[in-house]
Amino acid sequence: MTEEAEKLLELAQKKGAEQAEVYQAKALSHPVYFEANRLKQLESCESEGIALRIWRAGCPGLAVAYGNVEPEILVEKAIALSQLNPPETIELTPPRTAIYPTFGETVPVETLIEIGKNAIAQIRDAYPEILCSAEFECETETTILVNSLGLHCQYTDISLSYYLGVELIKGEDFLGIYGGQYSRNKLETNEVVEQIIQRLTWASNNVDPPTGKVPILFTANAATMLWGTVSAALSGKNVLEGSSPWSELLGKNVVADCLTLAQKPNLEPHNCPFDDEGTLTQELNLITSGKLQQFYTDRTTARGLKMETTGNGFRPSLGGYPTPDLVNLIIQPGVGSLKDLISELDEAIVVDQILGGGADISGDFSINLDLGYRVRKGEIVGRVKDTMVAGNVYHALKQVVKLGGDVDWNGSTLTPSLIVDGLSVIG
Repeated sequence: MTEEAEKLLELAQKKGAEQAEVYQAKALSHPVYFEANRLKQLESCESEGIALRIWRAGCPGLAVAYGNVEPEILVEKAIALSQLNPPETIELTPPRTAIYPTFGETVPVETLIEIGKNAIAQIRDAYPEILCSAEFECETETTILVNSLGLHCQYTDISLSYYLGVELIKGEDFLGIYGGQYSRNKLETNEVVEQIIQRLTWASNNVDPPTGKVPILFTANAATMLWGTVSAALSGKNVLEGSSPWSELLGKNVVADCLTLAQKPNLEPHNCPFDDEGTLTQELNLITSGKLQQFYTDRTTARGLKMETTGNGFRPSLGGYPTPDLVNLIIQPGVGSLKDLISELDEAIVVDQILGGGADISGDFSINLDLGYRVRKGEIVGRVKDTMVAGNVYHALKQVVKLGGDVDWNGSTLTPSLIVDGLSVIG
C-alpha cells in the first residue's frame, strides 16, 4: 500500500501538481449473522480505497478509486477536477514518520459463533418465546496517509463488535429491544444480555404516560441524542460560520455545573493516534463544570479562527475533504446505577430508545419513544407507547439534575444516564 501511495505522489508532481496527499484505507471483516435464534450466514468482506488530493496552480482536486488503481487515470482525474476549483491555501501537515503497532487482536469466526449462540441461549432461557437476531464481527482496518512534504502516518486497528436484538409480538403489540458493544481483544455479552432481560421485564405491561412537564431520565443509550447537538455546537467549523449558538461564549457557563466533557483519543476501544490530515490527536477539555473551554478544529478551520489545529480533521467519506469531528467524547459520570437514579424519581419517564434522529444544531427536538417506561414512586410500573418528548437540547442540558455512574459507549461517545428536570411529554 505504501509503495502505491508513494508512486501516486511522484506521478502527481511530474504532471504539474505543486503538492499532493494520498489517503488509503483497507478493511477486512468476517461478520457472523444470526436470525430467528439460529446462525444464518457467514461472510468475508474486503474493501480498499485510495484518495488523491492535489493542488495545481493553487487549485485543489480530489479523485478517488476503489480496488485496483490505475495511477495515470487517478492523477489525470485529480488534475482535471482542480481546473474547476478556485485557488485555496494549501493545508498539509509537516513531514514526520509515525508507523504505529497494531491495535487489538483477531478473534476467530468460530469463537464469534460460540459467543453468539451462548448470548441467544441466555436470553431464551429467560424468555423462551422471544425471537433473537444478532451480528458479531471482527474487522481489521489499515489507514495510511502520505504527502509530498514527507509525511508518512500509518496504523492498523483490529476491532470487535456485536449487535443483539430481540423481538416479542403479542397480538398487535410489538416490542423490540436492542443492544451491543464495540471492543478490543475480547467480547463480553453478559452485561448487554442482562440489560435486555431487565428491559423485557420492565416492558411486560403497558401503561399510560404522565403528560405535561415531567422529569426525564435518559439512559446511556438515549442520551447520545443530546451529545450529537453538543458536538455540533463545539465544532470550530460551525463557530467560523456563525451557526453555533456558543460561538461567543468561551469561558461562560453553557450547561449545568455537573457536566464536564472532554475528548480522550487514546482511550480504548476507539483510540486514534492521528487525524485524516496527519495531525496528532490530543486530549481536549471542552466543557469543565458547565463552563465552555474550547472548540475543536481541522487545519482549514483553525486558520480561519486564527488558532492551531486540535487534530480533529476527519473525512466524512473517502471522497470527502477533512472536516472537524471528535474522537472519543467522554462525559464525566456521576454516581449510582441506573436503578439508583430510577429510585430517586417520584413521577417520571425513562427514555431508552427513540425513533428517528435527534436535534440539529438549533437544539429543538420532538422525539417519538421506541422504548420508554413510566416511573412511579421510584419504580418502573410499565412501558409507555405512543408517547412523544419535546424540548431543546441546550435548555435541557442546563436542567440536568443528576448523572449516573453507569457509562456506556454509543459510537465513540462514552456517556452515563442522566436526569433532566421537566421536559414536555405528550401521550
